[in-house]
Amino acid sequence: MDERRRRSRDERERTLEGVAALAAKQGGVVSRAQAYAAGMTRGEVRAQLRARRWQRVWSRALCLHTGPVSELGRHWAAVFEGGDRAMLDGESSLVASGLTGYDTTVHRVSVPRGVKPLRGAGLDVRRTRRWSADDRAPSGVPRTRVPVAAVRAAMWACTDRQAALLLTMPVQQGLTTADHLGCALLAVRRDRRRGLMHDVVNDLLGGVRSLGEFDVARECRRRGLPEPDRQVVRRGRGGRYYLDVCWDAFHLVVEIDGIHHSWATSVVPDALRQNEVVLRDARVLRLPLLGLRVAADDFFDQVERGLRAGGWVDAA
Repeated sequence: MDERRRRSRDERERTLEGVAALAAKQGGVVSRAQAYAAGMTRGEVRAQLRARRWQRVWSRALCLHTGPVSELGRHWAAVFEGGDRAMLDGESSLVASGLTGYDTTVHRVSVPRGVKPLRGAGLDVRRTRRWSADDRAPSGVPRTRVPVAAVRAAMWACTDRQAALLLTMPVQQGLTTADHLGCALLAVRRDRRRGLMHDVVNDLLGGVRSLGEFDVARECRRRGLPEPDRQVVRRGRGGRYYLDVCWDAFHLVVEIDGIHHSWATSVVPDALRQNEVVLRDARVLRLPLLGLRVAADDFFDQVERGLRAGGWVDAA
């Protein structure tokens, strides 16, 4: 009898060690199904919870300690809530893929249509017709690939500003490229933000310098501001350079910044060019192309103030 008890105790310890080893790879969390598959009984799981050695995370996940659950553990727990085919999606997938400087308190998971969604505080399980196993990242916590996640994050964002940010940040941080974003966006046939997303991705591709200048001129006409001279040539110590938008008569220059202006190869030339313009007694305002999409009123209020400071008077 003692030998049988000893053997049973040893088996339980080995089972617990196996569960702990699995949890170590998943942020300290396992699913109930994983615990049962490893050899634990439902009674043993309940005993760990009653003894307050473990804690529940939502309804289908178990954390093997009672301290704060790690971010990685929350990611895995969210996937467990969605079921076998669930994947982290949207901004949750971006954060799990390494996106920094963006905080989210909601864990978003996508599942195929037909799966019954679960609810929980801080959990958002979404059924989507766009779900595809091909969108899954190759390793780590089950999640969508970065380009797909960025596009869906933009679609699900609360505001246009947030949508543009979620498309831009992964490219700026090197998690994906504008080309890959564009490919993922081709799969979106209908969405209320489809036009905005195309504009932002086009900006990221760096192929809309003239489009940005056209947009500035159009906005000036719409707001009753004077037409800019645009693409004015200047000469400096380094040779000729172009100013994107210029009002010579009012000593105002607006430089339109695409995504490439934030890259290291552009920072120094841009600074030198701006300094040359300022030394020639002109005000320089910077207008990111992203600003045209999400904060146009704020930027054009500054343009109007710059024109008035240079002597422009509204004829009206």
